[in-house]
Parts: sequence; C-alpha cells; structure tokens
Amino acid sequence: MLKKLLEKNRHRIDRELPNIEDRQFFSPALHALVRVIIPTFRQHIQGDVLDVGCGDMPFKTIIEEKASKYDTLDVEARTDGVTYIGSILDMNMIPDKTYDTIICLEVLEHVPLPFQGAKELNRALKTNGTLIMSVPHLSRLHEQPHDYYRYTHYGITALLTENGFEITEMKTCGGILCFLGHQISTVILCLFFHIPIIKHIIFFLNKWLIVKPMVCLDAWLFEKSVMPLGYLCVAKKVRDV
Repeated sequence: MLKKLLEKNRHRIDRELPNIEDRQFFSPALHALVRVIIPTFRQHIQGDVLDVGCGDMPFKTIIEEKASKYDTLDVEARTDGVTYIGSILDMNMIPDKTYDTIICLEVLEHVPLPFQGAKELNRALKTNGTLIMSVPHLSRLHEQPHDYYRYTHYGITALLTENGFEITEMKTCGGILCFLGHQISTVILCLFFHIPIIKHIIFFLNKWLIVKPMVCLDAWLFEKSVMPLGYLCVAKKVRDV
C-alpha cells in the first residue's frame, strides 16, 4: 500500500511540475544537478539538438531557447511528441552526422552496453558537434531491472575518448548529503503530495529546510571530494568511430 502511494505521488509531482525550474526543488539531488545543467545548456547548445532519453521533456523550454530544432528519443513515449521511439544502442532511424548537439542526461547507467551507446551518439553527431552528458556516481537502485552502472570521472573519460570524443568540461554535481537528502525528500513529498494545500506547504518546507541547505553544505564539504553525487560532462566529437 505504502509503496504504491509513494510511486503514485512521485508521478503526480512530475505531472504537476512539468517545468524543471520548479521541479528541481523536489530534492537536493535534483537541484544539485539542475543548477549545473541549465547554465551549461545556455552556454553550449546550438543548432539541431537531439535529446536522448528525453523522459517527459522537463528541459524542453530551456533547450528550445538555443536550439534551431529539438528532436527527442526514448524507449517509450512518456509524454506527447517524442520524435523517435528506440534505444540508444541502435538509433538506426537517425542518419549519420545529423545533429549539432546531443543531450544525454542520466541515461547511460541504464544501458547494458554503454560503449556501444557512446558509439551511436558519435555516429549521430556532426564532426565538432557537442555532447552534453550526465551520469550518477551515487544513486539507489532505480528503474529496475534496467539499472546497470555507476560512473567515476575515470570511467567517463575512458568511455568518451575511446568513442571519438574530447572532453572539454567535467563538473561534479552534489555529494553524499544530496544523495541522503534525496531519500528524505522523496519519502516526505511522496507521502503527502496527494493532499490539497498540505502538498504546497510540504514542498515549500522541503525546499528551504532540506533542499537548499543540503546543496549548500555539499558544495562546501563533499562535492569536490571522492563522494560526488554525479557528473556533468561536455565533449566535442573529434573523430568518427
């Protein structure tokens, strides 16, 4: 019963907060990632863009500020308007060297063959095109059974350089406090988000008493340590593979 309530309210939160600039305050983990992603998008996105593993497209409005064309791919349509239904391991519907920018956020931990996935990203990207990718280092099991890997910056470097990319930026996002805070926020919000008025009070208190303090403490204590929550990477395609 409790598990079903938590799952139902988690989906309700995503539906009622479709804009990532509001949704980011769901938890310290999400806020730590989003506050790095948004300025990176505004700096690096250009031309025709493919969002791989787009989910319900929470970043759509931000991406469209910079993109001349916004296409999406996912294994299923979690919202209307997904351009391609398919796997990152075989994006055969996309011709070689189609996109100027490819976005791949929190996807490669769910891919059983990440080196094959990176090769497909290379193929779909124009030479000198930009890949913006995020992966977790700390995370509980999620989207089971398709949860395969966690990444270090050494693993990211090996994955991308062996598949024709040159890393131009790699940033840490959050730390162990954001990881722990995510569990707390998830339980608190998902217990009460079906209750009118109360859900808004809980969301407000969660933002200012859990999300903001834990992100700030992590940035000070753990984000640059050996316990980052995850990484955001910007890379250029320098060769075909």
